[in-house]
Amino acid sequence: MAGDTGHGHHLRFTVLGPVRARRGGELLHTGSPQQRALLAALLLRGGRTATAPELVDALWGDEPPHAALAALRTYASRLRKAFGPDADALVSESGGYAIRVGHGCLDIDKAEHLATEAEKSRAAGDRTRARELINEALGVWDGEPLAGLPGPYAETQRARLEEWRLTLIETRLDLDLEVGAHAEAVSELTALTAAHPLRERLRELLMLALYRSGRQAEALAVYADTRKLLAEELGVDPCPELAELQQRILQADADLTLHLTPDDRPHAGPTFIRPAQLPATVSDFTGRTGFVDELSDQLVTAEGRIMAVSAVAGIGGVGKTTLAVHVAHAARHHFPDGQLYVDLQGAGPVPAEPEAVLGSFLRALGILDAAIPDGLQERAALFRSTLDGRRVLALLDNARDAAQIRPLLPGTEGCAALVTSRSRMVDLAGAHLVDLDVMSPEEALVLFTRIVGSERVGAERDAAMDVVAACGFLPLAIRIAASRLAARRTWTVSVLARKLADERRRLDELRAGDLAVKATFELGYGQLEPAQARAFRLLGLADGPDISLAAASAVLDLDADATEEILESLVDTSLLESAAPGRYRFHDLVRLYARACAERDEQPPAERCAAMSRLLDFYLVTAAGAYVLERPGEQLLTHLAPTTHPGLTFTDGGAASDWLFAEAGCLLACVRQQAGEGGGTLRRAVDLLLAAKDLAESGADSRQYEQAATALLNTARATGDTLAEGRARTVLAHVDRIAGRFAPADEHARLAILLGDACADIVPVCHATNIRGIIAIYQHRYDDAELYLEQALAAFRGDGNRPGEASALSNLSRVLLDTGRIAQGVQMAEQAVARYREFGTSWRIANGLYALGVALTHAGRYEEALSRLAEALPVFRDNRQRLWEGMTHYRMADAHLGASRPAAAAHHAEQALKLRNIGGAWRRGNILTLLGRSLDALGQPGRARACWTEALGMYEQLGASEAEEVRGLLAGVVAAA
Repeated sequence: MAGDTGHGHHLRFTVLGPVRARRGGELLHTGSPQQRALLAALLLRGGRTATAPELVDALWGDEPPHAALAALRTYASRLRKAFGPDADALVSESGGYAIRVGHGCLDIDKAEHLATEAEKSRAAGDRTRARELINEALGVWDGEPLAGLPGPYAETQRARLEEWRLTLIETRLDLDLEVGAHAEAVSELTALTAAHPLRERLRELLMLALYRSGRQAEALAVYADTRKLLAEELGVDPCPELAELQQRILQADADLTLHLTPDDRPHAGPTFIRPAQLPATVSDFTGRTGFVDELSDQLVTAEGRIMAVSAVAGIGGVGKTTLAVHVAHAARHHFPDGQLYVDLQGAGPVPAEPEAVLGSFLRALGILDAAIPDGLQERAALFRSTLDGRRVLALLDNARDAAQIRPLLPGTEGCAALVTSRSRMVDLAGAHLVDLDVMSPEEALVLFTRIVGSERVGAERDAAMDVVAACGFLPLAIRIAASRLAARRTWTVSVLARKLADERRRLDELRAGDLAVKATFELGYGQLEPAQARAFRLLGLADGPDISLAAASAVLDLDADATEEILESLVDTSLLESAAPGRYRFHDLVRLYARACAERDEQPPAERCAAMSRLLDFYLVTAAGAYVLERPGEQLLTHLAPTTHPGLTFTDGGAASDWLFAEAGCLLACVRQQAGEGGGTLRRAVDLLLAAKDLAESGADSRQYEQAATALLNTARATGDTLAEGRARTVLAHVDRIAGRFAPADEHARLAILLGDACADIVPVCHATNIRGIIAIYQHRYDDAELYLEQALAAFRGDGNRPGEASALSNLSRVLLDTGRIAQGVQMAEQAVARYREFGTSWRIANGLYALGVALTHAGRYEEALSRLAEALPVFRDNRQRLWEGMTHYRMADAHLGASRPAAAAHHAEQALKLRNIGGAWRRGNILTLLGRSLDALGQPGRARACWTEALGMYEQLGASEAEEVRGLLAGVVAAA
């Protein structure tokens, strides 16, 4: 907008906010509001001259002062003085003035350039880049344009610039919806429609965002609210575009569903990561040419088809995984958005659960823990949505059956899945089935030769053929046998053939399919050094998808260096696989064999139990250390079962949390394994769940955590271990409370307290009593709540547990607030915060701040409440406390609504709804009720009714007392209609 004459190149001006002038980093003094109004009038003319009468009219309109021209000259002189060395930027000519500076010296120039580039990117089909550029353009604004300037010209220009900003926002929101960010757009659109209720384009975008977020009733309610508002305010009907969208929503028009291209994904928010999870392919891959071609053809033609699925079936050791990995690597360039891999452990005793696998896939794709919902169906839906418009290959290895893999299939055009299983997937609709048999003799010999070397094999070809025949032409057996020969330079091929023949005779009672593999295992195992053989046996005892170097060190009772040396030597023999740096795993057949060897050869037999005990100790000590690091002053550590083996230590809470969530699968597998064993490890297994309680609240691992706790409870009851049962019930009471299942939570807590009293165990007496108090608050049983929480407070104090005391104080403050004792409730919440602050910067301070924010809201001190809640929110977020992050948004919404800011309330309620199923239907009902109140206050009664109707259905299903309140709200909105 500014003309470029070469003058004033050191000056920079802003009008998209307060009018300012800068020279380099120096802010110049531009004088009074009237003087700055002159500066703005000149800047917005783009270097053109404004005559004196035009400027007088711009500054004063129809009522200029008597000395207006003299005032103009004074203002101009003062501006030149402020410009200093660049005073010639303000020129006098033709009885008027102009400002001549280089293009780009005015903030509008930058915003216009970015908006123009965004239009070009959108026209070229790059919607993601267009969205980024529009956001940059909007970022140039610094509040209200021409802020604080008087005069008719400033007023006119302010309205024009604000209209331009709204148009840019609409464009960006339109792009948000085009690139799949509809859920994120809802809260912003709700606030904008409240601020600009007659702007129909915003209403149209809100309807579409809600519909694509699965909220059809609310989308239709927006139309009803808009129609009523336009009729009352303007006497007109909604525009044709809005009416057409309503009809398309009613008809569930398939074209409203989003179809993205790979380049359409937003870069804002969680970054989409292009995963590259395929295991390394083997350098000596041999044969299988027909299968490679067949599977490759299926993958490379996936584009344009709705999810190409190929399922490879065959017996163990036949090379299914090796073939699939080889084909996947060869085709990976056809899937530029990434490749996912998982070992589903279908042949093992505990197959991987689809829900847990989806959680890991979503994290691998860049979805934050806070955005991963609870529940299989919800995760599967988010997985498919995340992959929509992308080209991703999923290698689902070692599947048990079709039911296990169906939720894991991408389901979108351009994606593909490659499945391996010992079962033929005849019930997997649309799958291309491949039956993999053993290698041909020629292929088997080529593989053997590539590992051993052509010189040794060429001299004894017949013996080599005997070896591969003894291996049953199974690639796994051939690879192990060949690796053993390659490591024994003094052996001939004939020596290996004789040893294999001897093993086969010794194992002739085995079925033919297992015989060759078992014989090869025996040969490989028999040639191990004692330390290697011991490691092989003991590591095979541990359940879990893999094992870390640190955990393996605990199993073997060796230091990390010695452990790594042994494990890498086992990798060299092909008896162990390196899953990733510092992580190891067995082929499932090898694991079974290793366990058989442990049962047969590990002497004394007690060493097997000792190894698993050390692993349990490792997890317990490490998890307990992480727990206490995050909760300084917590006394749980003093009540845990004694351990004899050390674990990892952390000095940083973030590293401790990262370890817990990274090891969740292995840790919970260890707990489940101990539940099956029972005996002396049961109490430590229960304590491990107590120390790892953050997994219960994460959403990503909560289902597996609950299953492990249930298994421990069953074992404790079966063995009559009262202490373990009490603690397991305490764990399950916590799990059920978090999930909103209050009746079973209360029953578990009640029994836990009885069991704790019976065996003098303070852990359930403290924690389960506190849980009962919280549940009683939720159920409005305030006398019970106060009784339980007073008991919990006394128990925590008797135990010297200051964080526990703070928790009980926080909960007691809620009782006081809900029974009308507001001042006492605020005071008690402040006491809780003081207790938490005694222990430094632990994230637990956020619990106290949350409770204080609730108390201050009850007291009508809304700004203070919002300040405390805003302080708690990032703490919860940074520490993966998804439930409490969402509930803090809920409480902020409540405070904003109390302060008569319904738009801000609706925004935070929308953020709280992102909890999805975490926290259960009761909490979601509460959020929807509050969102409805906010929308009703914004003049959107139809959408409020939709929220309340959904909430009522949840409350009625739960039998919750809140249903009556919502019925009243619905009756009120109907009466007002």
